Amino acid sequence: MGRKETDEMSAAQIFYPCMQCADVFFLKADICQLGMDQRKVNMLAREYAGAKKKKFKPVIISHHMIMGLKEGQEKMSKSDPDSAIFMEDTVEDLNRKIKKAYCPPQIIEKNPIVDYVKQIILAYYGVITITIHKEEGSETIDYTNYEDVERDYLSGKIHPSDLKPAVAATLNRILEPVRIHFASGEPK
Repeated sequence: MGRKETDEMSAAQIFYPCMQCADVFFLKADICQLGMDQRKVNMLAREYAGAKKKKFKPVIISHHMIMGLKEGQEKMSKSDPDSAIFMEDTVEDLNRKIKKAYCPPQIIEKNPIVDYVKQIILAYYGVITITIHKEEGSETIDYTNYEDVERDYLSGKIHPSDLKPAVAATLNRILEPVRIHFASGEPK
């Protein structure tokens, strides 16, 4: 998947995409919602459905890849737990990960914390409340659109030390119902 035909491939590189494709049919999924990095596997499933004359081809919805929390990570990685936010992360784990996350001041490009504001927080809640600390005191602002966050971050009005606690608090609020569900012992 994504290699030249002349490249050698291990058995795992051949079987894994087939297994991912088989999942679509085993789960009887009508809609497959995965990241852009899985687009080729999803298209393999659609091609297979056509070749086998299946009644329905799965609908493919590919979404933006959420960046990893460390510098240079294009996406989160399960193999590096500190690079990703997991549904089962405790409040303390999430706060620690966000506090350590790559978030250069006044830089938007490849900044995972700013990306989380745009792709998760504003998309989910429509607002993020940021307390901006200044020498003369602090100011709390409710941002309801990404363009205002970007403008104030690029200008230096919002500093990473202002943005990170707001992101951590909001992500914790999003995850709290999940934590309560799993703590209750209800079936997964």
